[in-house]
Amino acid sequence: MKANDIHPHINPWFIALAVILPTFLEVLDSTVVSVSLSHIAGNLSATTTEATWVQTSYLISNAVVLPAAAWFASFFGRKRFLLACIAIFTLASCVCGAAPSLGVLIVARVLQGAGGGALQPLSQAILLESFPPEKHGVAMAAWGLGVLIAPVLGPVLGGWVTDDYSWRWLFYMNIPLGLLAIWLCNRFVFDPPYIRAAKPGRIDGIGFGLMALWLGTLQIILDKGQDADWFEAAWVRWFSVMSVVAFIGFVFRQLSGSHPITDLRVFKDRNFAVGTVLISIAAVVIYGPLTLLPLFLQTLAGYSALDSGLAQLWRGIGSFITVPIVGMLINQVDNRKLIAGGLFLLGFSSWGYGGFNLQFAREDLIWPTFVQGVGLGMCMIPLMTIAMGMLKKEQMGNAAGIFSLARNLAGSIGISLLVAMETRAAQRHQAELVAHLTPFDTALQQAQQGLHATLSVQMGPMQAGDLANGAIYGELSRQSHMLSYIDDFRWLAVICFLVIPLAVLLKRVVAMEPVAAH
Repeated sequence: MKANDIHPHINPWFIALAVILPTFLEVLDSTVVSVSLSHIAGNLSATTTEATWVQTSYLISNAVVLPAAAWFASFFGRKRFLLACIAIFTLASCVCGAAPSLGVLIVARVLQGAGGGALQPLSQAILLESFPPEKHGVAMAAWGLGVLIAPVLGPVLGGWVTDDYSWRWLFYMNIPLGLLAIWLCNRFVFDPPYIRAAKPGRIDGIGFGLMALWLGTLQIILDKGQDADWFEAAWVRWFSVMSVVAFIGFVFRQLSGSHPITDLRVFKDRNFAVGTVLISIAAVVIYGPLTLLPLFLQTLAGYSALDSGLAQLWRGIGSFITVPIVGMLINQVDNRKLIAGGLFLLGFSSWGYGGFNLQFAREDLIWPTFVQGVGLGMCMIPLMTIAMGMLKKEQMGNAAGIFSLARNLAGSIGISLLVAMETRAAQRHQAELVAHLTPFDTALQQAQQGLHATLSVQMGPMQAGDLANGAIYGELSRQSHMLSYIDDFRWLAVICFLVIPLAVLLKRVVAMEPVAAH
C-alpha cells in the first residue's frame, strides 16, 4: 500500500503539521514545569521534592496509555481517538491551571498525561504511513523537531511565563493551541483502509490492569521511597513485591493471551529491541538534566526561573541546528555511527556538568548545554528510524507505543532516582564535610570571627554568633548539595559511555528496501 493511497488528495506536509502540533504540546508539557517546581511548591505549600511529582505523575500516566494506544485506535478509529486525546489533554490543562492544591494538580496532570499518552505513537505512525519510504528520514526529522525542540524550549518558555505572569499560565496556554490542533487533525487526518477494516476484538482488561498496577506502584515507590527510607518501610517492601509480581504477570499475559494490548513479539526484531534499550538510556539523559539543572541553578546559584531557562537555551540551539542536517544525512550515512556519536556527545556534556563548582560563570553552561543538544539531534532521529525500519506497517502502531512507553517510563524513573540520589548523596557529603569543621580548624575560626565582627555592628554579640554559625552551616549545605549534583551528572556520563557499544548490534537499514519489502 502506497503512502498516497491513505491520503490521496492531501499534501503530506499538511498532515505532518496537523499531527506534530499536538505532539509538540504534549512533549512541551513534560518539561515546561521543570523550572517552575520551586514556584509551584511555594504556591501550593509543598516541598520541592513533592513538586517533582507534578512531572513524574505526567510521565507515568503517559506511559500507562501508550501500550494500549494501538488497540484504542483500531476500536474507535484512529482519527476519532486522536481527536479525543487532544480534547482530554486540553481540558485537563485547564484544570491544571486552576488547581487549588498540589493533590488536585497531580490528579489533573495524571489526566493530562493520559490524554497525551497516545499522541506520540499515533503521530509517528501517521507520518510514516503518509510519506513514501524514501522520505521517511525527512518525515522523522520533521517529527523530531517537535519532539526534541519542545523539551529544550520548555524551560525557557516556562521561566518567562512563571517570572512575568504565573506558573498557571503554563497550562492555560495549551487551550487555544489545543483547539487549533483539533481543527487541523479533523481537517487533514483520515483513517487508512487497514484500520477502517480492522476488527480489534476485546481489550485485555486484565493485562491493562496489571500494567497500571506495575507502573503505578513502581512510581509511588520511586517518588516516596526516599522520604520513607526505602526498604526500611513496610509499605515500600509490599509495594515492591506487588510491582514485581504485576510486571511478571503482565509479560506472561501479553505473551500467552489471545488479545494482548501490546504485542511484545516485536522484540524479536533485533533493531527494535536494541533501539528500545538505547532510547531508554537516552531518555534518562534527556529528562535528568532538564530536572536537575533548574533545581541546581535556582537553589544553589540564585538564578530566577527565566534565567535558569535561558541558561538551557543552547541545548535547543544545538538540536535545532543538528536535526535538519541529520535528516539530510540519514539515508547517506550509516545510522549506527550517528547514534554512537550522539551518545558520546551526550556523555561528554554530562561529564562537563560534573566539572562545575559554586563559582561557575554563566558562560560555563554554554558548551556542555550546546553539545548535549547536538548529541540529542545526532542520535534520536536515526535511533527512531532504525528501530522501526525492519517492521511491517501493521506493526508500527503497536511498536511506536512500546517505544514511547520505554522512553517515558525510563525518563520518569530517571528523574525520581536522580532526585533521590542527589538528596541521599548530599547527606553523605555533608557528614564528610562536617568532620573537617572542628574547633581547632584555623579557617573555621577565621570565618567565625570575621562573620561575628561584621554582624555585631548591626546586632548584639549573642545574635551575631548564632547567625555566623548559621551562615557557615548554610555554606556547608550548599557545598554538599553541589557535590551531590556533580555525582548525578557524572553517573549520567558513565551510563552513556557504557551503552555506546550497543549501537554495533543494530542492523543497518536502507530506507527504501526493508520498509518497502514489508
